[in-house]
Amino acid sequence: MSTYLDYFELNQEPFSNAPVSRFYYNSAQHSQALTRLMHSVSYMKGLSILIGDIGAGKTTLARRMLDSLPESEYEAALLVIIHSGITANWLLRRIALQLGVENPAQEKLALLSQLYQRLLQIYESGKKAVVLIDEAQMLETRELMEEFRGLLNLEVPERKLISFVFFGLPEIEKNLKLDPPLAQRVSLRYKLEPFTSESTEAYIKHRLRLASCPRMPFTNEALVAVHQRSGGTPRVINSICDNALFEAFLAREQTITDKLIHRIADNLGLQGSALPEGQQKPAAAVGASSRAGGTSKIDLAEIDRYLEGLGKL
Repeated sequence: MSTYLDYFELNQEPFSNAPVSRFYYNSAQHSQALTRLMHSVSYMKGLSILIGDIGAGKTTLARRMLDSLPESEYEAALLVIIHSGITANWLLRRIALQLGVENPAQEKLALLSQLYQRLLQIYESGKKAVVLIDEAQMLETRELMEEFRGLLNLEVPERKLISFVFFGLPEIEKNLKLDPPLAQRVSLRYKLEPFTSESTEAYIKHRLRLASCPRMPFTNEALVAVHQRSGGTPRVINSICDNALFEAFLAREQTITDKLIHRIADNLGLQGSALPEGQQKPAAAVGASSRAGGTSKIDLAEIDRYLEGLGKL
């Protein structure tokens, strides 16, 4: 059965929204963000924050940063927060597991002792412990913020024993205010802005080139329309362009015009901004339920299984 990949002679989907490292686009601001974050963890400055709106490429950048930390120099891990109802103890145990603590204790003081000893081992081996936290806006309680502050207090005379990098929506700023002393420990803030029209065009061409596209199917007017209707947000650019390739394939058209882009954007409910009309903050990926009427219960074991599955991707 023929697909749009065959029709446009592509070796893989160029506009998948999965965080495929091969398709990473090193825009000027992504390069600047990564340079600053790498500097921060290199000198173990404590807590750094990367902020961006929905679809700005935070997860892709987090994975890129993880891949960029040499194993010979860092004991690094990426933790994805997928539910706002996690407990402080669960968070500490996940961090301990990610950094190599075997059989983390259930009791908090014992767990902190295990984690401290592991951090000392990492330090004495000449490495640096770094934990990247994706979807950090899900950390919505003062108790969680206090745990991060406590971990950042673990240090030796020369430096801190652990560094954190938060990747998330602008709500992170509000969450940090739950624990002002932690907010004062932020050593670096960087915000990802939407692509410019030039960056949008370069991004689309970059993805098509990596998918071995033999020619440019989008007209110049179509590229302008993609930028206008996506608001320069990478995830929305991907959605528009993927749909455009598929619709052109169905119509047996070799060229994608601005007319087609506007029709697709209308169908997706895009009003020339980064978000579809009425789109809200995404719900948690696992175990999410309404908070109306009280606090929802979550299955932390289910979240553990989900995160273990992410590590196998």
